[in-house]
Amino acid sequence: MAQFIKIYPENPNEKEIAKVVKILRDGGIIIYPTDTVYGLGCDITNSKALERIAKIKGIKLEKANFSFICSDLSNLSDYVKQIDTATFKILKRSLPGPYTFILPGNNNLPKEFKKKNTVGIRVPDNNIALEIVRQLGNPVISTSIRDEDEVLEYSTDPELIFEKWQNLVDAVIDGGYGDNVASTIIDLSGAEPVVVREGKGDPDIF
Repeated sequence: MAQFIKIYPENPNEKEIAKVVKILRDGGIIIYPTDTVYGLGCDITNSKALERIAKIKGIKLEKANFSFICSDLSNLSDYVKQIDTATFKILKRSLPGPYTFILPGNNNLPKEFKKKNTVGIRVPDNNIALEIVRQLGNPVISTSIRDEDEVLEYSTDPELIFEKWQNLVDAVIDGGYGDNVASTIIDLSGAEPVVVREGKGDPDIF
């Protein structure tokens, strides 16, 4: 059964964050808060954990469109091809924030994502998520636990999330009530920015 870990977003407790990071390093799966809906995540470098998440979501790993949660833009060159100044300015202006940016991937992507030309990058405006990634030292995979067709109550209340997911994951982080609106997805891999999905982030900033 999963651990239920309470962490306050205003001032995340280092000890509790370290506990979560250990779970991730050991190949565990967590549910954690972002600045939008709660996310299902694991260490990007752990193949077994990635497989588990794909299985939970009922999709093939190589077909999965998982986002990479980064703590800031400094890790970008690890997974993304060199981007131009205009694109970088858009990222700088909008992040941290409720956006997922689709960018051209480079050759350093984990082997599970080698066939993909693009990668979704998130830097959520949530101290818990950012602190986990900082301490882990590399991105966390993220996929929404929200049912795409209907807004369900369990996507916002950590206790209800725990009730539903406790036998599928290794930890549920209670970071307070989540949102039930997903991130705005902007594709920056082409010549012009394209809004793929309108969510919490204002698409008009482009």
